[in-house]
Amino acid sequence: MAQAAKPSRAASAFRRCSNVSICTGTAPDYQGRMIGDTPAPAPAYAVEGHGLVKTFGSFRAVDGIDIAVPAGAIYGVLGPNGAGKTTLLRTLLGIVDPDEGHRSLLGDPVPLRQARAIGYLPEERGLYPSMKAFEAIAFMGALRGLPLRVGRERARTMLEGHGMGASAEKPIRQLSKGMAQTVQLFGTIVHEPRLIVLDEPFSGLDAINQEKLEALIREQARKGVTVLFSTHVIAHAERLCERIAIVAGGRIRFEGSVSEARDRLRPQVRLRTRSSDGAWRRALPEDTVAQEGAWHFALPEGGIEPLLRALLDGQAGIESLSIERPGLHDAFVAIAGAAAARQMEEQQAGEQGA
Repeated sequence: MAQAAKPSRAASAFRRCSNVSICTGTAPDYQGRMIGDTPAPAPAYAVEGHGLVKTFGSFRAVDGIDIAVPAGAIYGVLGPNGAGKTTLLRTLLGIVDPDEGHRSLLGDPVPLRQARAIGYLPEERGLYPSMKAFEAIAFMGALRGLPLRVGRERARTMLEGHGMGASAEKPIRQLSKGMAQTVQLFGTIVHEPRLIVLDEPFSGLDAINQEKLEALIREQARKGVTVLFSTHVIAHAERLCERIAIVAGGRIRFEGSVSEARDRLRPQVRLRTRSSDGAWRRALPEDTVAQEGAWHFALPEGGIEPLLRALLDGQAGIESLSIERPGLHDAFVAIAGAAAARQMEEQQAGEQGA
């Protein structure tokens, strides 16, 4: 008699989670809550950490961090590789314990007790290559307590809604990198978590898939879900986030809104004049530099009106004048330093060239 074929790791794992009570030890409802549980009042902050320290040998990956993520917000942790972003997220989630300090997740001081209410996409991606796309999504939901039948239904709906219905039956190995990452993201949110944590979610995605991911993040936020993500790409944080934490060297260098970060620098003035010299030159601020046929300087604290009068009275001949508010990139350089900004730009360039 022929020996039966040995089941694959994916098939074995999938069967182990076919009965959710085996995977989780108890029976959840469709939202992943325990049947009979009385929902606790929603906390003002979905994630909190106070005085967090995490060391590896003599290296302090997280060095005394305080952080508070408002419930329902899109919150970005921004910084270069090695800044401590991943260790911070893992510490907040309870994957690793801090050496000092304390944290709470959805109001619970023991983060792992809230595992079912969280969707976590780690920086290291991983899916069973032989598993079909819709089954992979359902499987990830089952690990968070979602019945497989419900997960399969939601998976097909999600794939069809994002133009990937034809890929539902394809094994992961046949999908492009962007599509596989989308499948893993769907698996992260299929159980409808209250908090989504994404570690470098844009890494390795082309521009089109990055835009799709941004749209999906906004869609989750509109539903009231809290989204916490780390990134080394300033543009994503500037477009998406209501609040950010700029991290460098294991410490938070700035925490607040994107607007507050940009307000740390004065607006920049760009002035073109027909005349290149005259008494009016004395009215230009001390930080003025001539570049590409224009005068560049920070907006004077007294405003632009006194300077305009001096230019007009001195017949400088104003050709153009623009006042530009600094972007988040300029603020990041001022807060974390030019070296950190260059490291992030080099990392992004390396990913685009890969």
